[in-house]
Formats: sequence, C-alpha cells, structure tokens
Amino acid sequence: MKLTKITDRTIMLTVPESADSTVNLALILGAKHNFIIDTGVGPNSVQPLLELIKSDDKPIIVINTHGDWDHVYGNCVFENGIIVSHKLSRERMGKEWDEVMLKVKERGQFMDGEVRKCLPNVTFEGSMYFPDDGISLFETPFHTIDDITIYDEVDKILHIGDNFGFAEGLAYPWGKEPDAFKRVVEIYKQYDFNIMLSGHSEPQSKEAIAMMEAAEEPWLKWLKENNEAN
Repeated sequence: MKLTKITDRTIMLTVPESADSTVNLALILGAKHNFIIDTGVGPNSVQPLLELIKSDDKPIIVINTHGDWDHVYGNCVFENGIIVSHKLSRERMGKEWDEVMLKVKERGQFMDGEVRKCLPNVTFEGSMYFPDDGISLFETPFHTIDDITIYDEVDKILHIGDNFGFAEGLAYPWGKEPDAFKRVVEIYKQYDFNIMLSGHSEPQSKEAIAMMEAAEEPWLKWLKENNEAN
C-alpha cells in the first residue's frame, strides 16, 4: 500500500491486486463532497483513504470508473452511501458478478477482505457534473463498454481508469476498437489538464497525449497480428 499526494486535494492510493500488479484508487477532497475513485480489490483496499477523512464530515461520493472486479470489490463498504457509475457498469456488474467472482477465486487472485456484491446506486449516461466541487464525469468507452473519465477542473487532473496504461515513456491502449481509440484520444485532447491518473500506472503529465498518439501504429499492428493468429 502506498499513498501519493498528487495535489493539496488529490491523493492516490496504490494497493495490491496480485503479487505482481497493483491498482490505483484516488481521493479528491472537494468543497462540498469527498470523492473516492474506484474501491480496489476488497473492503480493506479503501480503509487508508477513509482514515485520512475520518474527521471530515463532508458526504462521500464513490465513483466506479468501470465495472471490472479490481476496481469495484470495495464497493460494499459504501453500500449505504452513494456509488456512481455509468448505467452500463451497473448492468454489466449485475449480470457478471457471480461468474467473475468464481473466476477470481479459481485463479487465486488476491481479494482484500470479505467481498459482498454491491452495485452502483446512482447511474448516468452521457455526462454528470458536480459544480460545487468542479468534478465532471463523462463516458469514454474503450477498455470496456462502460468506461468513464473524471475531470477535476480545480486540480486539472484527468482520471482515465483503465483506458490506457503507461510505462517507461510509452502508452499502452487497453482496448481493441480503433474507432474508439481515436474518439477517446480526441476527447482527452480537449481538456486542460496537467496530470493524468490511470488505474495501474504512475501519474503522467500532459505528455501523455503525445504518448497515446505515438502508440496508435504499434497498437494497430499488434491488433492485426493477434487477429490473424486467432
């Protein structure tokens, strides 16, 4: 577990997903609400963030960037609160929860605490805005059909979930649709951001956009090779 102060109001928490992989959660200390972005691999994943705000009585709003298990298995901590996602996330999680849980157990993947099924209870399509806190949510399907991105207009941070990963100066697209790739990159280019946070990588600067664009050709080549192999 590692806490990283990104700005005065944004903290990133990195927790174990498995022996060789991690997942990032984030806390935004808003003016009216505190936002927790993704809940990790179990109810224990979010405890370090809750400890940071234990004396803060602002309401908590949880946001699921998408419905993959390693981003939502701590939702049960907030089952009596507000959990926001895209409409398709709730639908996908509702249909796939038991099947995915069985596969996670069969693979022996790490779950942090006793996981209980807990779906988002506030959903949206298109976009959603919290004006008092300067937080925008908008749909950006690429990695999954239900991906959303969060823009913090105060800190100028884009939280992109698992749409892209980054390592050693390279961007890695985590989707398989070329049209969606172009659409998402063009959307991100419209935002005035200084920092980009993703689900499994270190924080990135504005250079992330150039890295994404440079990734297109090798990514398309990889897709073509994989399609031919299958």
